Amino acid sequence: MADSRVEAKNMVMSFRVSDLQMLLGYVGRSKSGLKHELVTRALQLVQFDCSPEVFKKIKELYETRYAKKSSESGQPQQQPHRPPETLSIHSSYDRGSTVARTSISTTNIDYPAIYGKYLNGLGRLPPKVVKPEVRLVKLPFYNILDELLKPTELVPQNNEKLQESPCIFALTSRQVDLIRNSRELQPGVKSVQVVLRICYTDTSSPQEDQYPPNIAVKVNHSYCSVPGYYPSNKPGVEPKRPCRPINLTHLLYLSGATNRITVTWGNYGKSYSVGLYLVRQLTSAELLQKLKTIGVKHPELCKTLVKEKLRLDPDSEIATTGVRVSLICPLVKMRLSVPCRAETCAHLQCFDAVFYLQMNEKKPTWMCPVCDKPAPYDQLIIDGLLSKILTECEDADEIEYMADGSWCPIRAEKERSCSPQCPILVLGSSDVNGLLPTPNSNGENGKVTADVVDLTLDSSSSEEEEEEDEEEDDDDDGPQPKRRCSYEKDLVSAC
Repeated sequence: MADSRVEAKNMVMSFRVSDLQMLLGYVGRSKSGLKHELVTRALQLVQFDCSPEVFKKIKELYETRYAKKSSESGQPQQQPHRPPETLSIHSSYDRGSTVARTSISTTNIDYPAIYGKYLNGLGRLPPKVVKPEVRLVKLPFYNILDELLKPTELVPQNNEKLQESPCIFALTSRQVDLIRNSRELQPGVKSVQVVLRICYTDTSSPQEDQYPPNIAVKVNHSYCSVPGYYPSNKPGVEPKRPCRPINLTHLLYLSGATNRITVTWGNYGKSYSVGLYLVRQLTSAELLQKLKTIGVKHPELCKTLVKEKLRLDPDSEIATTGVRVSLICPLVKMRLSVPCRAETCAHLQCFDAVFYLQMNEKKPTWMCPVCDKPAPYDQLIIDGLLSKILTECEDADEIEYMADGSWCPIRAEKERSCSPQCPILVLGSSDVNGLLPTPNSNGENGKVTADVVDLTLDSSSSEEEEEEDEEEDDDDDGPQPKRRCSYEKDLVSAC
């Protein structure tokens, strides 16, 4: 193996830029940069990831180049002589890090001869151009332990729409131990994982995870499941796919063997980059405990913020004397237990940190449920003043802050009982003829009573009484006029 690596290094050192680019593109590494940068990447590949497939590719490129050169000149193929004192790579590992550190020795290199640029007759190095790297946003539920592969651009190999980009790596013994000794979040899912992250190739700002079209990830000989699309209930709205880190751990060789990952993706004009990381996945309970430890804002600071919000504005015609804050979480409509909000939010209203973290664990959006603006985890604070109010005020669902920073509870008004001076309608009980006698103004126990009329009788009862009165009057001199009201004179109706 050592002899093959030495042979591969010698062949790589004789490559031209086009050969180096073809080799790096074959393994999914970046092909951009100056020649010495390409040589450095290729030698790193030989040093750490020289699998039989890579060695075969190097030999193929070498033989293709020199066979073509010898056929053109008509001379037999000769082994190129390696120039002395060229770029050499020194790699070392320390116990605190599992990532290979690479340093380049540049002793006795004739830089003016390499670059061919001179300034006032003196050989000078051109200004070093540091190409910005693609950065991925930090994910609260993932703590990065090691960076196995920096974000590297997916380079198309041809004009086909469907492309494949391979990546080869091996885990160290320390990394394997971390995975094997980690606890299980659920059956078969370890908390320490090797994850693949994909994003747009954009160096202007940290990028969020974004999958390319037609994505498929093959780990060694098996395909890895990729999160599917969320169904859309709205007509005309395309379903969205949650772009999260893809867990590859269960398909990896947890030994000294080399792992091969092949990313299949659709080439439709946009450029994507992939990165590999060893991470520890956290739960919402762990993030809540961390927030309680470092994210509690002192009650006095919260009180000062209230005063600032209610400070009199001389340019405003309306003076704000107080502001109401609900003690009910807008997410689940339950009483707050851990009042929380983002420091960037302009409102004093809080939401419950417990439910907020649980919801973002399942579907990460990190949007404030009060103002619908971004509320990322690293900007969340626990309101110490409102936490104190929740323990002191247990019989109210709303409070009001005053301009001096004080507060008072706002309790719901209880239902008022009917006034004793108002007429009372008694339903479901009746006396003779469906009427109750009028009680005295001074009732029992000295209470004032009211006139009572039973309205449960229907109109048919009155009609029957009127018909009986008419039959009794038929034997008299003549028909008598009908009585329009059957109430006695000493009864009054409720009005």
